[in-house]
Amino acid sequence: MFTKYGFILTTLAGLSTLIGTLLIFISKKNNNKIIIGSLSFASGVMISVSLTDLIPESITLLHKTYQIFPTIIIMLIFLVVGIIISMAIDKYIPTKREGELYKVGIISMVAIILHNIPEGIATFLSTENNLALGLSLTIAIALHNIPEGISISIPIYYATGSKLKAFMYTLISGLSEPLGALLAYIFLSNIITDIIMGFIMAIIAGIMLQISFYELLPTSFSYKNKKITIIFFIIGILFMTLNHFIF
Repeated sequence: MFTKYGFILTTLAGLSTLIGTLLIFISKKNNNKIIIGSLSFASGVMISVSLTDLIPESITLLHKTYQIFPTIIIMLIFLVVGIIISMAIDKYIPTKREGELYKVGIISMVAIILHNIPEGIATFLSTENNLALGLSLTIAIALHNIPEGISISIPIYYATGSKLKAFMYTLISGLSEPLGALLAYIFLSNIITDIIMGFIMAIIAGIMLQISFYELLPTSFSYKNKKITIIFFIIGILFMTLNHFIF
């Protein structure tokens, strides 16, 4: 019934990622404080999303079929699968001439694409059943897509000096949200199950945790300003906590 609105809302949620690129248009080149703050803020958001959204949602979905103990074991197995996938992505994406910062941006983009597709599926399916629920879900997703955009655009921009590249890479990640809606509309609306979505949520949580602890935070600390790293890491966590209280 609300198919049209499902596509509109998932597109708006995805494109909100581009708000995260605004920093590249107002910041000065080679400003290490912006890099440090952006990376640590994004890591705080990703860790918070994983621990308070993705993992609990995975457990809730899997628990509809399994008892609580096997539910947790299955979730942990797929969480580890996500970590292994992220490690493989990290290994096989070469560090180009632009350096480690460029690699961080690319890995963040891949992770966020993988994250946005099931988000798009969930938003589309929710909107089809309940427009009000779809709208509130869209607003919540849009808010946490903004720092995800920062985690792509800032490393890419400061590694390459190209605002266009930073914008385009962030746009690609944002468009994966309506891609999820399209996949749901064409293929998945009658096939997707709670078990499959539970697996996907756990895998994405593993990917995001690995990126946060192995890429974003270490890169931020490498600029040797622990105070800014810790402050913006906490701000990222508080941002997502506030998001939960509001929505």
